[in-house]
Amino acid sequence: MKKIFIDGSAGTTGLRIAERLENRKDITLIKLTEENRKDIEARRKALNEADIAFLCLPDKASIEAVALTENTNTVLLDTSTAHRTNDEWAYGFPELSGKQKEKIINSKRIAVPGCHASGFIALVYPLVEKGILPKGTLLSCFSLTGYSGGGKGMIAEYEAAERGELLNAPRQYGIAQSHKHLPEMVKICGIENEPVFIPVVSDFYSGMEVTIPIFASQIKGSAEDIKQIYKEKYQGPIVKYTEDFDESGFVAANKLSQKDCMEISVSGNQDRILLIARYDNLGKGASGAAIQCMNLVLGIDETTGLDI
Repeated sequence: MKKIFIDGSAGTTGLRIAERLENRKDITLIKLTEENRKDIEARRKALNEADIAFLCLPDKASIEAVALTENTNTVLLDTSTAHRTNDEWAYGFPELSGKQKEKIINSKRIAVPGCHASGFIALVYPLVEKGILPKGTLLSCFSLTGYSGGGKGMIAEYEAAERGELLNAPRQYGIAQSHKHLPEMVKICGIENEPVFIPVVSDFYSGMEVTIPIFASQIKGSAEDIKQIYKEKYQGPIVKYTEDFDESGFVAANKLSQKDCMEISVSGNQDRILLIARYDNLGKGASGAAIQCMNLVLGIDETTGLDI
Protein backbone atom coordinates (compact mmCIF):
# COMPACT_ATOMS: atom_id res chain seq x y z
CA MET A 1 0.00 0.00 0.00
CA LYS A 2 1.41 3.36 -1.04
CA LYS A 3 2.03 6.05 1.57
CA ILE A 4 0.73 9.52 0.72
CA PHE A 5 1.56 12.80 2.47
CA ILE A 6 -0.19 16.14 1.95
CA ASP A 7 2.14 19.00 2.91
CA GLY A 8 -0.25 21.89 3.43
CA SER A 9 -3.35 19.84 4.20
CA ALA A 10 -5.01 22.77 6.00
CA GLY A 11 -5.38 24.87 2.84
CA THR A 12 -8.31 24.75 0.43
CA THR A 13 -6.61 22.50 -2.15
CA GLY A 14 -5.06 20.28 0.51
CA LEU A 15 -8.37 19.82 2.27
CA ARG A 16 -10.10 18.78 -0.95
CA ILE A 17 -7.34 16.29 -1.73
CA ALA A 18 -7.57 14.87 1.79
CA GLU A 19 -11.36 14.51 1.49
CA ARG A 20 -10.98 12.56 -1.75
CA LEU A 21 -8.29 10.27 -0.32
CA GLU A 22 -9.74 9.67 3.14
CA ASN A 23 -11.75 6.60 2.16
CA ARG A 24 -9.37 5.15 -0.41
CA LYS A 25 -8.40 1.55 0.41
CA ASP A 26 -5.35 1.46 -1.88
CA ILE A 27 -3.34 4.14 -0.06
CA THR A 28 -2.52 5.20 3.48
CA LEU A 29 -2.23 8.84 4.54
CA ILE A 30 0.70 10.11 6.57
CA LYS A 31 -0.74 12.72 8.92
CA LEU A 32 0.91 15.32 11.12
CA THR A 33 -0.66 16.75 14.23
CA GLU A 34 -1.81 20.36 14.21
CA GLU A 35 1.24 21.23 16.32
CA ASN A 36 3.64 19.54 13.90
CA ARG A 37 2.24 20.45 10.50
CA LYS A 38 4.55 23.48 10.18
CA ASP A 39 7.52 21.88 11.93
CA ILE A 40 10.37 21.49 9.43
CA GLU A 41 11.74 18.25 10.85
CA ALA A 42 8.29 16.65 11.06
CA ARG A 43 7.63 17.65 7.47
CA ARG A 44 11.05 16.39 6.37
CA LYS A 45 10.37 12.99 7.93
CA ALA A 46 6.92 12.72 6.33
CA LEU A 47 8.14 13.84 2.90
CA ASN A 48 10.91 11.24 2.89
CA GLU A 49 8.67 8.44 4.15
CA ALA A 50 6.04 9.07 1.49
CA ASP A 51 5.79 7.33 -1.85
CA ILE A 52 3.87 10.37 -3.14
CA ALA A 53 3.65 13.82 -1.55
CA PHE A 54 1.28 16.63 -2.51
CA LEU A 55 2.71 20.11 -1.98
CA CYS A 56 -0.28 22.37 -1.29
CA LEU A 57 1.78 25.35 -0.25
CA PRO A 58 2.77 28.90 -1.25
CA ASP A 59 5.66 29.02 -3.72
CA LYS A 60 8.41 29.67 -1.16
CA ALA A 61 7.26 26.85 1.13
CA SER A 62 6.93 24.52 -1.85
CA ILE A 63 10.52 25.18 -2.90
CA GLU A 64 11.54 24.50 0.70
CA ALA A 65 9.63 21.19 0.68
CA VAL A 66 11.46 20.07 -2.46
CA ALA A 67 14.78 20.78 -0.74
CA LEU A 68 13.65 18.77 2.30
CA THR A 69 12.87 15.73 0.13
CA GLU A 70 16.06 13.66 -0.01
CA ASN A 71 14.41 10.35 -0.88
CA THR A 72 14.85 10.04 -4.64
CA ASN A 73 11.90 7.66 -4.84
CA THR A 74 9.38 10.14 -3.43
CA VAL A 75 7.12 11.54 -6.14
CA LEU A 76 6.26 15.20 -5.58
CA LEU A 77 3.04 16.73 -6.91
CA ASP A 78 3.28 20.51 -6.55
CA THR A 79 0.06 22.55 -6.72
CA SER A 80 1.86 25.92 -6.39
CA THR A 81 3.17 28.04 -9.27
CA ALA A 82 6.80 27.41 -8.32
CA HIS A 83 7.65 24.71 -10.88
CA ARG A 84 5.09 24.96 -13.69
CA THR A 85 7.54 26.37 -16.22
CA ASN A 86 10.48 24.25 -15.05
CA ASP A 87 11.54 21.80 -17.77
CA GLU A 88 12.70 19.33 -15.13
CA TRP A 89 9.11 18.97 -13.93
CA ALA A 90 6.31 17.26 -15.86
CA TYR A 91 3.35 19.54 -16.47
CA GLY A 92 0.33 17.73 -15.04
CA PHE A 93 -2.15 17.95 -17.92
CA PRO A 94 -2.12 14.45 -19.45
CA GLU A 95 -4.81 15.24 -22.04
CA LEU A 96 -2.37 17.35 -24.05
CA SER A 97 -0.80 14.30 -25.70
CA GLY A 98 0.19 10.69 -25.23
CA LYS A 99 3.77 11.87 -24.76
CA GLN A 100 2.71 14.24 -22.00
CA LYS A 101 0.79 11.47 -20.25
CA GLU A 102 3.83 9.18 -20.36
CA LYS A 103 6.03 11.95 -19.00
CA ILE A 104 3.71 12.32 -16.00
CA ILE A 105 3.58 8.56 -15.41
CA ASN A 106 7.38 8.31 -15.35
CA SER A 107 8.21 11.52 -13.50
CA LYS A 108 9.18 12.06 -9.86
CA ARG A 109 8.39 15.77 -10.12
CA ILE A 110 4.97 16.88 -11.40
CA ALA A 111 3.63 20.45 -11.47
CA VAL A 112 -0.16 20.59 -11.19
CA PRO A 113 -1.60 23.24 -13.58
CA GLY A 114 -3.10 26.50 -12.37
CA CYS A 115 -6.89 26.80 -12.37
CA HIS A 116 -7.28 29.60 -14.94
CA ALA A 117 -4.37 28.26 -16.97
CA SER A 118 -5.99 24.83 -17.28
CA GLY A 119 -8.88 26.18 -19.35
CA PHE A 120 -6.71 28.46 -21.46
CA ILE A 121 -4.21 25.71 -22.25
CA ALA A 122 -6.93 23.15 -22.98
CA LEU A 123 -8.36 25.54 -25.58
CA VAL A 124 -5.19 26.96 -27.16
CA TYR A 125 -2.68 24.09 -27.10
CA PRO A 126 -4.49 21.83 -29.62
CA LEU A 127 -4.95 24.69 -32.09
CA VAL A 128 -1.28 25.65 -31.98
CA GLU A 129 -0.32 21.97 -32.16
CA LYS A 130 -2.35 21.53 -35.37
CA GLY A 131 -1.12 24.81 -36.87
CA ILE A 132 -4.60 26.33 -37.16
CA LEU A 133 -3.69 29.10 -34.68
CA PRO A 134 -0.40 30.89 -35.45
CA LYS A 135 1.93 31.12 -32.44
CA GLY A 136 2.16 34.90 -32.78
CA THR A 137 -1.61 35.50 -32.59
CA LEU A 138 -2.61 38.18 -30.09
CA LEU A 139 -5.16 36.64 -27.76
CA SER A 140 -7.41 37.72 -24.92
CA CYS A 141 -8.92 35.51 -22.24
CA PHE A 142 -11.92 36.05 -19.94
CA SER A 143 -12.14 33.77 -16.90
CA LEU A 144 -14.98 33.67 -14.38
CA THR A 145 -14.35 31.82 -11.10
CA GLY A 146 -16.00 31.03 -7.79
CA TYR A 147 -14.60 32.66 -4.66
CA SER A 148 -13.05 29.43 -3.31
CA GLY A 149 -10.18 30.06 -5.72
CA GLY A 150 -9.01 32.80 -3.37
CA GLY A 151 -8.36 30.35 -0.53
CA LYS A 152 -9.48 30.42 3.08
CA GLY A 153 -9.23 34.18 3.43
CA MET A 154 -11.51 34.93 0.51
CA ILE A 155 -13.92 32.15 1.45
CA ALA A 156 -14.28 33.66 4.93
CA GLU A 157 -14.76 37.10 3.42
CA TYR A 158 -17.59 35.96 1.14
CA GLU A 159 -19.28 33.75 3.73
CA ALA A 160 -19.16 36.24 6.61
CA ALA A 161 -22.50 37.08 8.25
CA GLU A 162 -21.83 40.74 7.52
CA ARG A 163 -19.88 41.60 4.43
CA GLY A 164 -19.25 44.58 2.21
CA GLU A 165 -21.61 45.52 -0.61
CA LEU A 166 -18.82 45.18 -3.16
CA LEU A 167 -18.87 41.40 -2.72
CA ASN A 168 -22.40 41.24 -4.11
CA ALA A 169 -21.18 41.92 -7.64
CA PRO A 170 -18.59 40.17 -9.83
CA ARG A 171 -15.11 41.63 -9.25
CA GLN A 172 -12.41 41.82 -11.88
CA TYR A 173 -8.85 41.40 -10.62
CA GLY A 174 -5.35 40.97 -12.02
CA ILE A 175 -5.81 44.39 -13.59
CA ALA A 176 -2.04 45.04 -13.70
CA GLN A 177 -1.80 42.21 -16.28
CA SER A 178 0.82 40.34 -14.27
CA HIS A 179 -1.22 37.33 -13.15
CA LYS A 180 0.84 34.37 -11.91
CA HIS A 181 -0.70 31.97 -14.45
CA LEU A 182 0.49 33.90 -17.52
CA PRO A 183 3.98 32.31 -17.76
CA GLU A 184 2.60 28.76 -17.88
CA MET A 185 -0.07 29.76 -20.40
CA VAL A 186 2.62 31.00 -22.77
CA LYS A 187 5.17 28.24 -22.21
CA ILE A 188 2.89 25.22 -22.34
CA CYS A 189 0.93 26.46 -25.36
CA GLY A 190 4.09 27.48 -27.19
CA ILE A 191 2.72 30.92 -28.05
CA GLU A 192 4.78 34.07 -28.43
CA ASN A 193 2.69 36.62 -26.54
CA GLU A 194 0.98 36.74 -23.15
CA PRO A 195 -2.79 37.09 -23.60
CA VAL A 196 -4.72 40.04 -22.29
CA PHE A 197 -6.11 38.21 -19.27
CA ILE A 198 -9.36 39.17 -17.53
CA PRO A 199 -10.06 37.06 -14.41
CA VAL A 200 -13.29 37.77 -12.53
CA VAL A 201 -14.34 36.38 -9.14
CA SER A 202 -18.04 36.18 -8.33
CA ASP A 203 -20.42 35.24 -5.53
CA PHE A 204 -20.58 31.46 -5.96
CA TYR A 205 -18.40 28.93 -4.16
CA SER A 206 -16.77 26.98 -6.97
CA GLY A 207 -16.81 26.57 -10.71
CA MET A 208 -14.95 28.16 -13.59
CA GLU A 209 -15.61 29.27 -17.14
CA VAL A 210 -12.73 30.31 -19.41
CA THR A 211 -13.54 32.02 -22.72
CA ILE A 212 -11.14 32.96 -25.51
CA PRO A 213 -12.68 35.14 -28.25
CA ILE A 214 -11.08 35.05 -31.68
CA PHE A 215 -11.87 36.39 -35.13
CA ALA A 216 -12.16 33.81 -37.89
CA SER A 217 -9.54 35.85 -39.78
CA GLN A 218 -7.00 35.00 -37.04
CA ILE A 219 -7.03 31.26 -37.74
CA LYS A 220 -6.09 29.05 -40.65
CA GLY A 221 -9.43 27.37 -40.92
CA SER A 222 -12.97 27.69 -39.58
CA ALA A 223 -14.99 27.14 -36.42
CA GLU A 224 -15.87 23.70 -37.75
CA ASP A 225 -12.18 22.87 -38.06
CA ILE A 226 -11.68 23.88 -34.42
CA LYS A 227 -14.59 21.71 -33.34
CA GLN A 228 -13.13 18.74 -35.15
CA ILE A 229 -9.75 19.25 -33.48
CA TYR A 230 -11.39 19.34 -30.05
CA LYS A 231 -13.54 16.29 -30.83
CA GLU A 232 -10.45 14.29 -31.71
CA LYS A 233 -8.36 15.58 -28.79
CA TYR A 234 -10.88 15.49 -25.96
CA GLN A 235 -12.85 12.25 -25.86
CA GLY A 236 -12.84 11.83 -22.06
CA PRO A 237 -13.06 10.42 -19.58
CA ILE A 238 -12.11 13.65 -17.79
CA VAL A 239 -11.86 16.29 -20.53
CA LYS A 240 -14.65 16.04 -23.10
CA TYR A 241 -15.80 18.00 -26.11
CA THR A 242 -19.42 19.14 -25.77
CA GLU A 243 -21.28 20.21 -28.88
CA ASP A 244 -23.38 22.97 -27.33
CA PHE A 245 -23.09 24.91 -24.05
CA ASP A 246 -26.12 27.09 -24.77
CA GLU A 247 -28.53 27.14 -21.80
CA SER A 248 -31.33 29.36 -23.12
CA GLY A 249 -28.74 31.88 -24.25
CA PHE A 250 -26.57 31.59 -21.12
CA VAL A 251 -23.54 29.60 -19.95
CA ALA A 252 -23.35 28.97 -16.18
CA ALA A 253 -19.83 28.99 -14.76
CA ASN A 254 -20.85 26.84 -11.77
CA LYS A 255 -22.41 24.03 -13.82
CA LEU A 256 -19.58 21.60 -12.94
CA SER A 257 -19.08 22.70 -9.32
CA GLN A 258 -17.86 19.77 -7.16
CA LYS A 259 -16.97 17.80 -10.31
CA ASP A 260 -13.49 16.80 -11.53
CA CYS A 261 -14.17 16.89 -15.26
CA MET A 262 -13.88 19.62 -17.91
CA GLU A 263 -16.14 20.45 -20.85
CA ILE A 264 -14.81 22.10 -24.02
CA SER A 265 -17.03 23.78 -26.59
CA VAL A 266 -17.12 26.29 -29.45
CA SER A 267 -19.76 29.00 -29.90
CA GLY A 268 -20.19 32.24 -31.84
CA ASN A 269 -20.64 32.60 -35.59
CA GLN A 270 -18.62 32.40 -38.79
CA ASP A 271 -16.87 35.71 -38.07
CA ARG A 272 -16.44 35.80 -34.29
CA ILE A 273 -15.71 32.57 -32.46
CA LEU A 274 -15.84 31.80 -28.73
CA LEU A 275 -13.68 28.99 -27.36
CA ILE A 276 -15.07 27.93 -23.97
CA ALA A 277 -13.86 25.62 -21.21
CA ARG A 278 -16.00 24.89 -18.17
CA TYR A 279 -14.91 23.01 -15.02
CA ASP A 280 -14.48 23.39 -11.26
CA ASN A 281 -11.59 25.57 -10.09
CA LEU A 282 -11.11 23.12 -7.19
CA GLY A 283 -11.62 20.03 -9.39
CA LYS A 284 -9.84 19.80 -12.73
CA GLY A 285 -8.48 23.22 -11.83
CA ALA A 286 -6.70 22.02 -8.67
CA SER A 287 -7.21 18.99 -6.39
CA GLY A 288 -8.97 16.81 -8.96
CA ALA A 289 -6.11 17.34 -11.41
CA ALA A 290 -3.57 16.50 -8.69
CA ILE A 291 -5.31 13.22 -7.85
CA GLN A 292 -5.61 12.35 -11.54
CA CYS A 293 -1.83 12.68 -11.82
CA MET A 294 -1.34 10.60 -8.68
CA ASN A 295 -3.52 7.85 -10.15
CA LEU A 296 -1.42 7.81 -13.31
CA VAL A 297 1.79 7.51 -11.26
CA LEU A 298 0.22 4.61 -9.34
CA GLY A 299 -0.65 2.88 -12.62
CA ILE A 300 -4.39 2.74 -11.92
CA ASP A 301 -7.46 4.15 -13.67
CA GLU A 302 -6.94 7.92 -13.73
CA THR A 303 -10.55 8.57 -12.66
CA THR A 304 -10.22 6.62 -9.38
CA GLY A 305 -11.65 8.66 -6.52
CA LEU A 306 -12.83 11.42 -8.84
CA ASP A 307 -16.37 12.64 -9.49
CA ILE A 308 -16.80 13.08 -13.20
